[in-house]
Amino acid sequence: MWRAFLIVVIVAVAGSLAWLALWLNSSSGGDTEKNQAPAVLQTAATPPATAQPLPRDGVAPATYAVGDCFKDFDPQGLASTVVACDTGHSAQLVATLRYPDSAAYPGADALKAKALEVCQAAKLGPAAKQFQLNYQRSYPSTTSWQSGDRRVDCYVTADGGNVINASVLP
Repeated sequence: MWRAFLIVVIVAVAGSLAWLALWLNSSSGGDTEKNQAPAVLQTAATPPATAQPLPRDGVAPATYAVGDCFKDFDPQGLASTVVACDTGHSAQLVATLRYPDSAAYPGADALKAKALEVCQAAKLGPAAKQFQLNYQRSYPSTTSWQSGDRRVDCYVTADGGNVINASVLP
C-alpha cells in the first residue's frame, strides 16, 4: 500500500514540475511584442559628462549627462546651467535609464516606479555624506514620449541652494 502511495506522489510531483516548466516557458517567450531591446541604465559618469567650457547656460534636459552638476536647478525647467562640480551647485544627475525608441509608453505609474528604481540603483561616493541631499526623479509624460523622450533621470538635490561643491558620484 505504501509503495502505491509513493508512486502516486512521485507521478504528481513530476507532473507538477512539467506543468510549471511549460507555464514558465510560455509566459516568458510567447509575447513577441514584449520581446524588444531592454532599457539601458547608466549610473556612472563617463568623463567629461558635458563638454567644456563650463559654465554652460541654456542646456536642454535631453542633453544632460550622468555626472553633470547644475546651478539653481529647477527639475521642471526647460533648460539649466551646467557648472563644474567643484563649484557651488544645487543638483547633480546621478543615474539615467533610456528606454528603446521602439518601446510603447508604459504609463505614468510604471515610469514613476521605474524612476524610483533608477534612484535606488545610483551609487553615491563619499562626498555625498557631506551634504543634506534629496532625490529628485524625472520621467517622460505621454506628450514628451510621443516626441521621442525615453529618459528616466535621477538627480540628487540640495534644498539650501548652491551649497554642493563636489561631485557626489564615486
